[in-house]
Amino acid sequence: TILHPLCVKYPPSTKYRRCFLTELIKKHESTAAEPLDELYDALADVLKEEESTHCYKNYFLPTGDWVSLCESTALISGGTTGLVTWEAALHLAQWALENPGVFRDRTILELGSGIGFTGIAICKTCQPRTFIFSDCHPRVLRQLGENIRLNGFVPEPDGAWGIHTESQGQEVEGENCQTPKVIVAELDWGSVTEKQLLGLRADVVIAADVVYDPEIILALIGMLQKLSTSRADRKAPEVFIAFTIRNADTYQLFQAELDKVGIRWQMIPAHSSCNFLYDVQPDVTILQLFI
Repeated sequence: TILHPLCVKYPPSTKYRRCFLTELIKKHESTAAEPLDELYDALADVLKEEESTHCYKNYFLPTGDWVSLCESTALISGGTTGLVTWEAALHLAQWALENPGVFRDRTILELGSGIGFTGIAICKTCQPRTFIFSDCHPRVLRQLGENIRLNGFVPEPDGAWGIHTESQGQEVEGENCQTPKVIVAELDWGSVTEKQLLGLRADVVIAADVVYDPEIILALIGMLQKLSTSRADRKAPEVFIAFTIRNADTYQLFQAELDKVGIRWQMIPAHSSCNFLYDVQPDVTILQLFI
């Protein structure tokens, strides 16, 4: 088993604490004793927790480490789906942990990082030199930064992502790769320039669950075309896109649009089961693209 199949949600059940405190207050009141403010304060805190729109999750990794995330309890929150961890991100992380050589001592650009599960798992296990998380939604970027810090990484200051050089110090860092350089980039696929992409100097590009809408597909392919023309004398990055096939027409449209612009692709079979998931396993595909 490559991944420990355990995902722990915390804090513990607030329903149990609410019931316990409610019964305890009833018992106390039945004695005609003086009210205890501490009991009422504790009950108020529990009720407030139950109204929370976020929860914390731990995903345990085969190294004995784990990825801790603050996630939304709703699939759509704040006008975005990027505040939860989707199935393709879990499958892509499992594939990455089984193929660490793809990422070791290299610069990784993740498109549509969301709240960061895949990238944090790679940073903790695959020894990249630099990992560039990216997204375009302000609320997602804020939560992403918090989750990165929650897992012990310190992102580079805002604006640093546009100038990415490989200094001698970074080369030394890449040799032991215990603590990769981490960057959070606000990256809009439609407005990012080829010059900015060239500055990132990405060796590998990954994305999970970003192929679900025709308009997004076209924007993604436009972004990939910019990547293909912005590499100067560098080798083109390796590109891996993981997605859940929810609609066969959308999947076929993505392949057809890739063919239309001359981007070759091949399928990398994802495992039939993902050890991060307990319920029904989705139909997840990973494509390697040649830009």
